Amino acid sequence: MLDLTYEAPKPKVISGAKEDWELVIGMEVHAQVASRAKLFSGASTTFGAEPNSNVAFIDAGMPGMLPVINEFCVEQAVRTGLGLKAEINLFSAFDRKNYFYPDLPQGYQISQLYHPIVGEGEVLVDMGPGIARKVRIERIHIEQDAGKSIHDMDPHMSFVDLNRTGVALMEIVSRPDIRGPEEAAAYVVKLRQILRYLGTCDGNMQNGNLRADVNVSVCRPGQYEKYQETQDFSHLGTRCEIKNMNSMRFIQAAIDYEARRQIAILEDGGSIDQETRLYDPDKNETRSMRSKEEAHDYRYFPCPDLLPLEIEQDWVDGIAETLPELPDEKKARFVTDFGMTEYDASVLTAEAEAASYFEEVATGRDGKLAANWVINELFGRLKKDDADIAESPVSAAQLGGIIDLISKGDISGKIAKDLFEIVYTEGGEPAEIVESRGMKQVTDTGAIEKVVDEIIEANPAQVEKARVNPKLAGWFVGQVMKATGGKANPKAVNEIVARKLG
Repeated sequence: MLDLTYEAPKPKVISGAKEDWELVIGMEVHAQVASRAKLFSGASTTFGAEPNSNVAFIDAGMPGMLPVINEFCVEQAVRTGLGLKAEINLFSAFDRKNYFYPDLPQGYQISQLYHPIVGEGEVLVDMGPGIARKVRIERIHIEQDAGKSIHDMDPHMSFVDLNRTGVALMEIVSRPDIRGPEEAAAYVVKLRQILRYLGTCDGNMQNGNLRADVNVSVCRPGQYEKYQETQDFSHLGTRCEIKNMNSMRFIQAAIDYEARRQIAILEDGGSIDQETRLYDPDKNETRSMRSKEEAHDYRYFPCPDLLPLEIEQDWVDGIAETLPELPDEKKARFVTDFGMTEYDASVLTAEAEAASYFEEVATGRDGKLAANWVINELFGRLKKDDADIAESPVSAAQLGGIIDLISKGDISGKIAKDLFEIVYTEGGEPAEIVESRGMKQVTDTGAIEKVVDEIIEANPAQVEKARVNPKLAGWFVGQVMKATGGKANPKAVNEIVARKLG
């Protein structure tokens, strides 16, 4: 394991006009379960389908239709809980959350309030090399998503698309352990990474498959410590919830604005109304959406159409055995097995696909050299082309072949970069390209010495300068490399030049 230092949350201190204030943040992340069917129906979850085409009778709220639980969605929730080192509740139950929106035809949402499927867990948030902060997970429950109301297609009417209605969501609720905007964004990044490794949510925030509700409050210094001692939330101030955040940058901006808004009200002698707010990125401000409902406002009661979920420990253990190696463990192994820095390991394990690609390249080769080529050359070129690792035109076998040619001394680093460009744009097997295009490195010391002699003979004044100042020998090395088209072995060139200049 990595030698991590676990830091206590460091509060973001904001100076108001009169006093200093601290931020307190809790998050409710809604993650769409990676499943081809919805939570209570067999309707498709395909994104981008024609409006109202992925809708079963139960999704449309037709009379007499009964929900049937999708076992795979339950399995995905359990897998997520295990990945977050959380308690799995062998008994859980569904409740009806009553509210009336056009995009929720049933007039209620089936959720889990009293008996969630997953209990307390944790997320270790990376805050720098060797530094992690622990954010406690309070619970994870599964529920059905609502549809989408569309207001910009007609000046007089609104439209409703029910394709998302009934799609399975995992609501991952944190404790108020997050103390600043940057930490909030880092928490979502880490949570998204873990979900993608587990395969339980694709984490696509642009499509709304991962979105966060951010609870923000401010308190005077020292009040958070009193909350920790007493677990009395009144010490943390009145919170406001910012709904449906789907961008790390917007999460940070919204938290910063909302905190300053609350501070201004409090320092002016006012009080904070507990409410739900929306963030407007164009104006960089939050605005009131509705007063914040409590559980009793939704008139929760046990869902009469669904029996409680009772699962066996053996089934949970079976799921645990199939868990993949998760990011923190993989990062620690990369540092140990391949001798790389923690920073490089973090870059390579950010996405599961990238980590698998690197490991295929590095196996049986110099791990540091492989990391350098994957991070600097491949990732750099992919970023330039706005592509991801799945779209890489250079396979792991091809990149490994380039590294093999470097290690054998067949090509220099400069030639390797030219070769990489050819493979990236044209394809082909690296060794065959080197052979067919005459790119092989010149290692014949006799041939190199002949070129060195010719350059020394043609530049007597430069020779005298180099003998006075040995650092100028690099000029001769450059001339030799230029004369050989970059094919001369750099190490041999340096040795011969140094010997000749005496």
